[in-house]
This record gives sequence, structure tokens and C-alpha cells, in this order.
Amino acid sequence: MTVDILLLFLGIWGAVFVYRWLATLRAGASLRAALPSAYEVIVGLVTDFFDTLGIGSFATTTALFRLRGVVPDRLIPGTLNVGHTIPTIAQAFIYVAIVRVDGTTLALLIASSVAGAWVGAGAVVAWPKPRIQLGLGVALVAAASMLCAEQLHVLPTGGEALALRGPRLVLALAGNFVLGAWMTLGVGLYGPCMVLVSLLGMNPTAAFPIMMGSCAFLMPVASARFVSRQAYAPKAAVGLTIGGLPGVLLAAWIVRSLPLHAVRWLVIAVVLTSAHTLLRSWWRAEP
Repeated sequence: MTVDILLLFLGIWGAVFVYRWLATLRAGASLRAALPSAYEVIVGLVTDFFDTLGIGSFATTTALFRLRGVVPDRLIPGTLNVGHTIPTIAQAFIYVAIVRVDGTTLALLIASSVAGAWVGAGAVVAWPKPRIQLGLGVALVAAASMLCAEQLHVLPTGGEALALRGPRLVLALAGNFVLGAWMTLGVGLYGPCMVLVSLLGMNPTAAFPIMMGSCAFLMPVASARFVSRQAYAPKAAVGLTIGGLPGVLLAAWIVRSLPLHAVRWLVIAVVLTSAHTLLRSWWRAEP
């Protein structure tokens, strides 16, 4: 029953976000001015396709945006959160419905990530460009390191638990609060969340509804703050949303097998290249 209630609230959460976002777009400029380019739509399709498979979307989207200078560095965190919100909600519906995990544990972990996102977004929207460049660069290095650890099989494999109680639940809540705050900077939650639940003895498959449910609930909260401060790029965010939804459905329902091992190495190379350019820009204090 708890899972059914979560899905109901998730649907309402998503509808409210879409309504408020569209209202803001109409108030600030015509919707036609927010029409994305083909490249921005393709970025959404590709990144959310692989996001649904557990690779993550924030690091790859940042790299592809910087490849063609689509979004100014200072607006990247907000654009990532706003643009990937609806595709992530779609992912959450799929995984929360099909992967069995304790409803109480799931609900509490989602709530802690939402609280972290609210705190984090309030800080990030006011950051200057050099700090954003430094934060994104470090975030990308962290994401690449996480992917490398997965590729080399040095991460914990987890246990069989589908629920957390007592001290382990407290640790999980604290950890997911921090991960929710980091999400607003552009640090993907998926890899760190999988490590967190595995360290606490949970079945690794339980990470999928936890991490996608957490993101689906926290991203509208964080995005609302970025939208209210206009700290994002509307065209690029709309492109991510339009392309991301079919990307999610393709990954969930059509694709059955991919050479993900090779794909992850490619993603690592792209992410590290983007991290290098961000950190170089920060070091040189480029305007």
C-alpha cells in the first residue's frame, strides 16, 4: 500500500511541476522562444536512455553540453535538474512498480533526499561562475571514479535485505540527505546511492527504485528553486525533457541487451575530458 501511495503522490508531484514550469515559461517569454534545437533533444534522448540503464545522465549531459557550448557553465546545474525531471519521474514509475522493496524504507529514503535537495538548491543558485566550474569539475571526476570502480568490480556487492531498520536506516537517511544536496550541483545520485545501499547490506536491485524514486521526488523541489531564480537554460531544459521521455521508454521496453561494459568506458573518457576543460577554465579564471 505504501508503494501505491508513493506512486500516486509521484504522479501529482510531476503534474504540479509541469503546470508551474509551463506557467513560468509563459510569464517570462513565449513558449515558442523555448523551442529547443535538434541537438538539445538528441542529448536528452541519449542521456536518459543510458540513465534508465543505470549509467546516469548528469555527467554525460554536462559533457555533451560543453562539447558544443550549448549552456553557460553557471546554468548547467539548474538545466540538468529541470530538464531531466520528467524523464526521471517516468523511470521511477517503472522501477518502483516492478522492483520489490520495503515501502517504509523507500518512503523515508526519498523524503531524506528531498530535504537535502531543498537545502542544496538554495545554496547552488547563488554560486558565481568560477565556483560552479570547480564544483562541476570535481563532480565529474567523482562520477568517472564511481564508474571506474564499477567497471573494475571494486565496489561492495551488497546483501539480500530489502528493508532497513535501526542504526542502518539512520545511516541511510543521513547518506541520502547528502546525496540529495549534491544532486543540485550536478553530482548524479545513482552510483553513490547504489554504493550506499550495498554497504548497508541491501540487495543491489533495491537501489533502482530507491535512487530513481529519490531523484523523481527531489528534482521537482530543486528545480522549482532554479526556475524561480531563472538559474537554468529554458531551451536546453525543454530539449532534455522532449528527448528524454522516448529515451526512457526505449531503454525500458525495447532494449534487452547492450555492451554496457564498453559503453561505460566510453562515458568515462567523455566525462573526464569535460572535467578537464571545466577545471582548466576555473584555474585560468576565464570569464
